[in-house]
Amino acid sequence: MNLLVYVILIIALIYGNVHKSKRFLHMLQQNLYNENNRYIKWLLKNIKVFVGLDLLLVGISIIGYFLSYNIDFLSTLLLIVMSLVCLLIGYSWNKIIINNQNKKKLVITSRIKRLIFTTSILYIIPIIIMAINIDNNRLCWLLFLIESVMLYLNPIIIFIAMLINTPIEKLIYLKFKIQAQTKVKRMNNLKIIGITGSYGKTSCKNILSDILNIKYNALPTPRNLNTFNGLLMTINNHLDKFTDVFIAEMGAYVRGEIGRLCKLVKPKYGILTRIGTAHLESFGSQENIQKGKFELIESLPSDGFGVLNGDDPLQVSYKLKNKIKIIWIGIDNEDVDVRATNIKCSNKGTTFDVIFKGDKEKYHFETKLLGNHNVYNILSAIACGKEFGIETEDLIAAVKSVRPVEHRLELKKINNFYMIDDAYNSNPIGAENACKILGMMPGTKVVVTPGMIELGAKEDEYNKEFGKQIAKVADYVILIGEKKTQPIKEGLLDKNFDRDKIVVFNDVRDAYPYIGNLANKEEVYALFENDLPDTFNEK
Repeated sequence: MNLLVYVILIIALIYGNVHKSKRFLHMLQQNLYNENNRYIKWLLKNIKVFVGLDLLLVGISIIGYFLSYNIDFLSTLLLIVMSLVCLLIGYSWNKIIINNQNKKKLVITSRIKRLIFTTSILYIIPIIIMAINIDNNRLCWLLFLIESVMLYLNPIIIFIAMLINTPIEKLIYLKFKIQAQTKVKRMNNLKIIGITGSYGKTSCKNILSDILNIKYNALPTPRNLNTFNGLLMTINNHLDKFTDVFIAEMGAYVRGEIGRLCKLVKPKYGILTRIGTAHLESFGSQENIQKGKFELIESLPSDGFGVLNGDDPLQVSYKLKNKIKIIWIGIDNEDVDVRATNIKCSNKGTTFDVIFKGDKEKYHFETKLLGNHNVYNILSAIACGKEFGIETEDLIAAVKSVRPVEHRLELKKINNFYMIDDAYNSNPIGAENACKILGMMPGTKVVVTPGMIELGAKEDEYNKEFGKQIAKVADYVILIGEKKTQPIKEGLLDKNFDRDKIVVFNDVRDAYPYIGNLANKEEVYALFENDLPDTFNEK
């Protein structure tokens, strides 16, 4: 076998593998390292990733093995063609990465580095055997065939590497778990608050942190680190002797996860935001979601307290299995402990009055945040603050200074139009709320959305209803992804929305110049409702 051509092909194979592996490591990470089989489900939904130039490479390798291993000229020719195909494979996957990764790039964590190492070993083994047996054409062609099949099955190879690393990851996880539990146990005076719910967890956490920080040194879990590993990272890396209050956001995809998180951090206080249909597909039923969220409240000790929403039927109707002080907050329900009335929303923010049970006086609050759902979150924080001994006047000042939460109905000026950025996540209640807020704004109103996901069998039904809600307030609608947004379009047309004012793009970035052109005529407010991760791209 020609040594120079062999070396060229090896380099080309490595090039193809590197760029393809980047893509599927990225998808594995976005699918939470196959938690609840998310990565496998993604592969099954995106079976097209197994159709491409990789198949051509496998075909050439088969021809080389069966027909050409004794004919040097033909072998060399086939090797050169294989090199070109490998380069094209690498180029095509690199192009996909460049086009798709701007939303949320692959984060090179320690776990990803370990996966890269294991994946590299799997791909290098056949190459090393080839180098040792360079004069054995037939064996080299067999190994080229194996390497080609491995490149074709790169999504599976990445998954196998993850399985190989599982024992190591478990040992690392155990070490961090013991370290975190020991740290929390030693901090006897630390106040620990757990926050969960189907919607609004991160907003509630950030609002609560801003308000409590007027008196205490509060540490919320960063960003959306609401999983077991996320809490471990927060405790081990950020919790210190100066922290008075630890606010632990708790997320879940199935029943039992919240209870597991509570065993780790042992919260004394708990806030339940709103129970809805988020992650209905993985929970299996509304009842499972309800019971799963109440794992937080039912894990609290008898000398703690829980904050519940009196306007949420799924919270009001639930029969608690433990005796714990409950503080009810609400807007519509008059029989609650902390209630907001006279709510007014504008492009400046929201104002409202608060009534405390047993106190005849009304207290006026102002916030830069938009929407009733943020009023609920503020009420939860006010209730918690009162229990922690913060005076009402200080609470009023703290609420006024609460910072807008990034990508959660965040109002900002983008070039020549106003953007209502609600792109972090979306759900039926939040989407309806966002539409109401858009309806309060002046000028031309635009909705930009890829729709809602992970709503199980009712996903299309909820998206169609979302389309009907949009039709009530929007002048223009920009749908991102033609297939996913078809139910929204049906809902719009059912309400006789002007078909000519519905635009479909495959990339949200294309929406900005379109809105910019509208803004040349008059003031424009554009609601960006949800931004699906790269795993849902329709390209």
